[in-house]
Amino acid sequence: MQIPVIQKVLAANDLIAEELRAQFENAGLFVVNLLGSPGAGKTSLLERTLERAGGMKMGVIEGDLATSLDADRIARFGVPVVQINTGGGCHLDAAMVRKALGSLDASGLDVLLIENVGNLICPAEFDLGEACKAVVCSLPEGDDKVLKYPAIFSLASAVVLNKLDLLNYLNFNLPDFRRHLAELNPDAALVELSCLTGEGFDRWMEWLELEARKAREPGGGSRSPAQCRE
Repeated sequence: MQIPVIQKVLAANDLIAEELRAQFENAGLFVVNLLGSPGAGKTSLLERTLERAGGMKMGVIEGDLATSLDADRIARFGVPVVQINTGGGCHLDAAMVRKALGSLDASGLDVLLIENVGNLICPAEFDLGEACKAVVCSLPEGDDKVLKYPAIFSLASAVVLNKLDLLNYLNFNLPDFRRHLAELNPDAALVELSCLTGEGFDRWMEWLELEARKAREPGGGSRSPAQCRE
């Protein structure tokens, strides 16, 4: 008896998400839903991204169960940022994002980065009106994450493999990880990097800049996640 309830919740969420997507399209705003496990390095990725933003104007929505710790880390970069606390909820939804936008000055932004709650399951189900989903995972999590959590990786336009600096210290099979992702989602852009050392970070910034330019083109903000892949 729970299935109709779940379908109703997702349908209501999708209606709001489409409203948000139209809003983002009209503003030429490129929106990324950043997903990943706790500790994968989502906030570190945001920090390094903001450091290298150059002429791109960025804003951030931080999602977490509690505290404003991540938003405080982002605020020091002087960009618009707002924290969403779910109070125990395992994911963000479109209604939360719509409410958060009321406290975020998004005028003139090129990119809006939404850091979702640390979780590889629930966030995959909820559209936030984003143009693209990007999944962050890290070497310490193991090379089997694509196999164990196929739903979220199959929806990703980009997969960021973080903590590459630990490759020589862990039993992580990089060729296997690449192969598993290519078999599941051959269109996803795989970016291997280290937020600590900066290795590979240019590749991430190139992807972000390219997609932000596409979003400023007529109809660019409304493209599906599949169209957001390289």
